[in-house]
Amino acid sequence: MAERLTIGEFSRITHLSIRTLRRYHEQGLLVPAEVDPATGYRYYAPAQARPALTIRRLRELDLPLPDLRRFLEAESADEGAPGHGAAQQIVAAHLRRLEDRLGRTQRAVQALRELLDPQAQRAVSLEVLPPQHVLAVSLDVPPGAELSWYDAAMRDLDAAAGRRPVLPPGGRYEHTIFTEGHGRATVYLPAEPPLPPGASDAVRELHLPQRTAAVATHCGPHDDLDLTYAAVGSFAARNGLRSADLVEEVYLVGPRDTDQPDRWRTLVAWLLASDSAQSSA
Repeated sequence: MAERLTIGEFSRITHLSIRTLRRYHEQGLLVPAEVDPATGYRYYAPAQARPALTIRRLRELDLPLPDLRRFLEAESADEGAPGHGAAQQIVAAHLRRLEDRLGRTQRAVQALRELLDPQAQRAVSLEVLPPQHVLAVSLDVPPGAELSWYDAAMRDLDAAAGRRPVLPPGGRYEHTIFTEGHGRATVYLPAEPPLPPGASDAVRELHLPQRTAAVATHCGPHDDLDLTYAAVGSFAARNGLRSADLVEEVYLVGPRDTDQPDRWRTLVAWLLASDSAQSSA
């Protein structure tokens, strides 16, 4: 073979160590173009340089080995063959995961910088929320539940409300959802009665009375929503305001409105007990 390269030569042109090339061979990721049956020496073709460097980059990006093997298998398929396009899909899915991880890391850094800055304070005010007629779904959130219960509730509410709502949706949550991992939740969508025929049995009409709360508007993704909760809860404690053991969130701008999390706006209302609210008036 005029174009064959020893493992040392191939190492020099790819900057992959001989040890790494041997490991790639053992893992079945990059099989040499030829292995001498007598000596066991590995020989590579120049055309293998690009795949070798691609494998290196994908491993540096922590693509799991099973996914990497699927990528290489799909990449080697002939153009137009079934599964040929799967290679790009595998990489695209992994890049989305990396971008999501990077976004979470950046937001964690921003939150930490705020926590370390004694001058950084989130604006909180004492407000009276007006009464509202809403369509609501109430449920007991079980321990360890993800947010599928919220999505299911909103689907039922959207189907019942149709095009009528003009005000943003919201939710009322017992504090135990956050402290114990389970509790009572009510997801609502402002809409005037009556409840339309054919609505899900889970949906009911609900009147939210006038209520007083320590309120702050949370800007951006929900990763650091705990900072806003801490701000409204601390405000209530400092001012001797007793909690009603409920927090209300109003999704002024959310995932239903835009896929740009930086534009999300969430009203966080730390609801106060009626006697505490009256004494603060």
